[in-house]
Amino acid sequence: MVGSSLLALLALPACVVVPAHRPAYGGPPPVYESGPVVMAPMAPPPPRYEVVPALPYAGAVWIGGYWNWSGRAHVWVPGRWEAPRHGWHYEPRRWEPAARGGYELRGGWRVR
Repeated sequence: MVGSSLLALLALPACVVVPAHRPAYGGPPPVYESGPVVMAPMAPPPPRYEVVPALPYAGAVWIGGYWNWSGRAHVWVPGRWEAPRHGWHYEPRRWEPAARGGYELRGGWRVR
């Protein structure tokens, strides 16, 4: 029992933790912000002006900020840089008016 516990502890420094948002090599990249259509009783405010920070590395893709419906109010989510994905493009969120408010089509990475 003690021997196997010690062996497990010695193996820990060799472990590699891969962030969940990184795809496995050769696998498709994840689709962010995907999920069901979000209904809201009112349209979001106009987008906020954002100062885009310096490009962190060549080829990075700027994902602009957006208003997210929290169930009670629209909450601003700031923009961010992401790694490009070969064969994919990013579709931003958009608002579609409808009876009694409208719905938010969530953005995310899509296959070209």
